[in-house]
Amino acid sequence: MSVATPFVPDPSDAELAESALRDLRSALASEGPVHLRFAEGGDVVVPRSALTALSEILSTFAQGEGVTVLPTQSELTTQQAADAMRVSRPYLIGLLESGKIEFRTVGSHRRVQAASLVSYMRADEAERRAAADALSAEARELGFS
Repeated sequence: MSVATPFVPDPSDAELAESALRDLRSALASEGPVHLRFAEGGDVVVPRSALTALSEILSTFAQGEGVTVLPTQSELTTQQAADAMRVSRPYLIGLLESGKIEFRTVGSHRRVQAASLVSYMRADEAERRAAADALSAEARELGFS
């Protein structure tokens, strides 16, 4: 697997992913490792955390969207990091240079830790949600909703 591996579902995969997600949710309610049985025969035991990750992937697939798997200790080029964030490379470089995302320089090239990128993306999402919640509250106060 490369550092940033994109997985994009076929249109027919969305319904199958939704069905599989329903079945996985019941398995997630139990404790301990999970035993998967395949129709072709054979069992596989997987850690619950892997099943949680799989359910996140299936949820995204069910919406017809793809996912990118990034090992947390991997280093990304600026283009890979920009692709993962779905922004332009110049915009990402602005974030790096402003100190919003940690990076290191290798020669003349910037490298971004996947963990730093994910941390920024989570914080940015939380900030966006807080702003949207504040706007919704203000709209309610003013009687617009």
